[in-house]
Amino acid sequence: MENTMRPIHPGEVLLEEFMDPMGLSASTLAGVLHLEPGYLTGIVRQERSISPATAQQLASYFDTTPEFWLNLQTTYDTRRALLKGRRALKRTLH
Repeated sequence: MENTMRPIHPGEVLLEEFMDPMGLSASTLAGVLHLEPGYLTGIVRQERSISPATAQQLASYFDTTPEFWLNLQTTYDTRRALLKGRRALKRTLH
């Protein structure tokens, strides 16, 4: 069975499930985690990936695990690659 759900970027989860409910801005969270504000903003805007080091920092702050964040990133990357491959295959077949 084909999964037709859109890939969900970990930055979307970070923003909607963690930052917004706590009233945290990207710049505030970046300061607390000692990250460059632009780096965290890039994650929230779904323009950057979550690295293992950032996953550890997010896990410590939000009382989750690094694996939680890395699994979100891996799932997102995998889904995007699969969708890209399917689109390329459809173009080839048509």
